[in-house]
Amino acid sequence: MYRSRGHLAVQGESPSLTELREILWTNRKPVGSVDQVWPKLYVGDESVARDKARLSSLGVTHVLNAAAGQCRINTGPRFYTDTEVVYHGVEAPDHPEFDLRPFFSSAARFIDSGKVLVHCAMGVSRSGALVLAYLMIHQGLTLVEAITAVRLCRDIGPNSGFLEQLRQLDNAYSAV
Repeated sequence: MYRSRGHLAVQGESPSLTELREILWTNRKPVGSVDQVWPKLYVGDESVARDKARLSSLGVTHVLNAAAGQCRINTGPRFYTDTEVVYHGVEAPDHPEFDLRPFFSSAARFIDSGKVLVHCAMGVSRSGALVLAYLMIHQGLTLVEAITAVRLCRDIGPNSGFLEQLRQLDNAYSAV
């Protein structure tokens, strides 16, 4: 797959965490319950994931819950049995020490399989990180390009640990 590495091809490394935070936190807007951030890709919060009528009106065929599990947002596949929605859950706490990297590839494959809502509790950190990974892995964007593309439609803010993991992914691709 061709990967556009833009200005990073010359630099060879992803921007620092400080620079990435500046991109993420400059000119912030209020976050709504759901926003389309890429064709066939929505990022939203828990309320949208639980609103089956809203999912249907958006044409969502797949839901990726980045805050799955009993102690978080326990929708699960059973919650959607009366719909045509395909469900995928990632049990990820929104904590900087949590390693989200093992889920990047499987989440990206899932996102690539339909019209998808990616959500967590607020649709900011965990879901934002998984959507950025998808745009890097399947759409060939650099981390900065992915952040810029998503922020045109929605403010996201992966926590510092997730952001560092995305930097590592970006650096791995720029080394190729």
